[in-house]
Amino acid sequence: MTSPTTDGLRLTVLVGECDTCRHRPLYSEIVHRAHAAGLAGASVFRGIEGFGSSSLVHTSRLLSLSEDLPVAVVMVDTEERVRAFLPEVDALVPEGLVFLERCEIVPRPGSDDAVREGRA
Repeated sequence: MTSPTTDGLRLTVLVGECDTCRHRPLYSEIVHRAHAAGLAGASVFRGIEGFGSSSLVHTSRLLSLSEDLPVAVVMVDTEERVRAFLPEVDALVPEGLVFLERCEIVPRPGSDDAVREGRA
């Protein structure tokens, strides 16, 4: 039987792999700022194919186009904490897609304290 869930908000930021901020990859800067802001978690996923506002398709299948693949930075926490972090994202991401999704956080063994505190 699944434990009771906690309401959460998932923040996803889609950027290019080659995007930078302060001489480091932008996705890394977002993760480090999310950590400093106390968000419950953040993960980075590298896409194998995609396109953005430029309409140029980037893919890992063609060697010449394998640069600047799409990267998704996904963060999950309570709605209050995620919304408080949005100004950081706005300052860091001048281009790219940012979206929010309501979600349910399923407590895992050993993470009960974080869920009780609303920190997934």
